Amino acid sequence: MEKEEGACSTHVLVLPFPAQGHMNPLFQFSNRLASKGLKVTLATTIFIAKTMKSHPGSLIVDPISDGFDDGGWAVAGDMNIYKESFEAVGSRTLAELVEKYSHDCPVKCLIYDSHIPWALDVAKKLGIVGASFFTQSCAVDQIYYNVSRGLLSAPVQGRTVTIPGLPLLEVNDLPSFVYYALGSYAIFLSGVLSQFSNFEKADWLLFNTFDKLEDEVGIAMPLDIEFLP
Repeated sequence: MEKEEGACSTHVLVLPFPAQGHMNPLFQFSNRLASKGLKVTLATTIFIAKTMKSHPGSLIVDPISDGFDDGGWAVAGDMNIYKESFEAVGSRTLAELVEKYSHDCPVKCLIYDSHIPWALDVAKKLGIVGASFFTQSCAVDQIYYNVSRGLLSAPVQGRTVTIPGLPLLEVNDLPSFVYYALGSYAIFLSGVLSQFSNFEKADWLLFNTFDKLEDEVGIAMPLDIEFLP
C-alpha cells in the first residue's frame, strides 16, 4: 500500500548521551532505522548540535538543552553538577520537543541512551514507548549489572572473577571503573550503574553487540535479549 501524500511515517526520537563514544553507536542505529522508512529525529544537546559539521545521513537533528548550551559538560566543572542539570533541564526540554511534533507527526517511541535513565520517566509521562539502548558490549553490561546488584564488589576482591556467560576473568580484564572504583572513577562508576536503576520498566532493551561473539553472555543476562540481524 502506498503511503498517502503528506502522511507521516512512524516517528522515532533518539536521545544519545552527549559524548562521542555514546553518540556514534546511536548515529549508526538511527541511520539504520531511517533506511527502513521510519522518520528519525536525533535529539542531542544544543552545544553538540552547534559543533556538528553536518547532520548524520538523512537524520533530522533537533536539539534540547542540558543547561550548559555554550560548552556542554566540559564547562560544568563537575560531572555530578552536569548530570543534575541535564536531568532537570533536559527532561523539561525533551518533553517540549516531543510536544512540538504532537500535531504534525507525533513521536511514537523514544530510544534513549541507557546512561540517561530519566528519559524513560519522560516517555512514560507522555505515553510513548521507551526503549533503552546500551551502547557498550553485552559482556561489559553483564559486568556492570553484577556490580549494580551486589553480585560483584567494586573494587574487586581477589585475583579472578567468575561471571555467568563469560570466561574466567583476571581483575585487570575488568573495566577500569570496576577495577579501581576510587577517586574520579567512583563518579563514572555511579553513572554506568545508573543504567540499571529502572531498566526493567522499559518497553524495549536494545544492546550494541555481536551475537557470534556474545551469544553466551546474551543468554546469561537476566532478561530476554533478541539479537537482530
